[in-house]
Amino acid sequence: MREKNKKRIKKKISSSRKNMLVEWGNYKWQLEHAVTSIDVFEEITDIKFNEEERGRLEETLAKFPLSVTPYYASLIDTENFRNDPVFKQAFPDVRELDIMTNDMADPLSEDKDSPVPGITHRYPDRVLFNVTSTCSMYCRHCTRKRKVGDSDDILSKKDMLEAVRYIKSTKGVRDVLISGGDPFMLPDEFIDWILEKLSAIPHVEVIRIGTRMPVVLPYRITEDLVKVLSKYKNLWINTHFNHPRELSSTAEKALARLSEAGIPLGNQTVLLAGVNDCPRIIKKLMHRLVQNRVRPYYLYQCDMSEGLSHFRTPVGKGMEIMEHMIGHTSGFAVPRYVIDAPGGGGKIPVMPEYLISWSTNKVILRNYEGVITTYKEPDSYEPTFCDRNCDECDLQLNLEAGHEEKPVGIVKLLRDHESLVSLTPSANERIRRRNGK
Repeated sequence: MREKNKKRIKKKISSSRKNMLVEWGNYKWQLEHAVTSIDVFEEITDIKFNEEERGRLEETLAKFPLSVTPYYASLIDTENFRNDPVFKQAFPDVRELDIMTNDMADPLSEDKDSPVPGITHRYPDRVLFNVTSTCSMYCRHCTRKRKVGDSDDILSKKDMLEAVRYIKSTKGVRDVLISGGDPFMLPDEFIDWILEKLSAIPHVEVIRIGTRMPVVLPYRITEDLVKVLSKYKNLWINTHFNHPRELSSTAEKALARLSEAGIPLGNQTVLLAGVNDCPRIIKKLMHRLVQNRVRPYYLYQCDMSEGLSHFRTPVGKGMEIMEHMIGHTSGFAVPRYVIDAPGGGGKIPVMPEYLISWSTNKVILRNYEGVITTYKEPDSYEPTFCDRNCDECDLQLNLEAGHEEKPVGIVKLLRDHESLVSLTPSANERIRRRNGK
């Protein structure tokens, strides 16, 4: 089905733009041919909407724009598009205009926690660095719908330098998450420039990039881009797969290109009604991710952004999914279910309760099967006395990395793999005579 859709879409686009060289696997071609209107979408997919529905869809696009890469459009099951998870994430829904009382333009208060343009500083040791508002595709469930597609909200190089200066002057920042929009919309040399600037800051230990390119435009993960990224040894990449259908062979090749370059990969999934609100779907997605060396990171409760009410599920659905994951599959395949608190409270973990009760000497636990068991507390536990004077601590606060020392003296003789059988002082007269000195 996917190959059939891809061939049809390639043919339709090429026939309507005969003067352009069709290069399906070229990400720049994909961006140039992004589907941004209902007319073009109907033309290349053979999906037709009636006049009344088209009118309401056009109203939706007036508020929330449409942009879909031909690649991602080719994944749509056009024979059952209204139930298709790819279609639902890519194509507008008239329900996006249903703004509920509790919906917010900026539900996470990112703008309020922004000390300088492009920076959101919410947690003590890390910042969000929004470098661009543009994406290769406008996801219908985007929490930043207020910004994505706004051509006037692209961070300038001057603002980027100011953001870098803020990070440099804020010594507590050890982790920088580069996001947007999608950072991979920037040219390779610009990405390299940003990473170089951040890597030069001594207290920045970790740099992360959040991107959906492996999902919606995997051709962007070129060899040249990977060469740039692989230069930075403290770099992590988080992507955003929401459904197993998105893990096409092309997407898997993009992930392999990144992982084979030694770049650790994580994934953040959003729980979406009608897309992936099913334990079997989520479990299959997580299994496919770990098969491709991508560690499941977060399962997000859908944010309370304007126009997302039809995507939101009860928290109970997320809890049900986690019950079907914990204990039923490998621990590293289980994401952390979180709610990003409205008002800027940050990510709050929400998990099923496994600690049932406790007393002075015992805790009562239950496992995934419903087995109830006990854990005996130690009879005598004497914590190390701490006066909270960390600067003068001489007990266990040595936080420096360990250093392997080369063996000297008797230790060298004790090592079985050493061929040395004796140690002789350098001033030994007998040895000097033996060597003719």
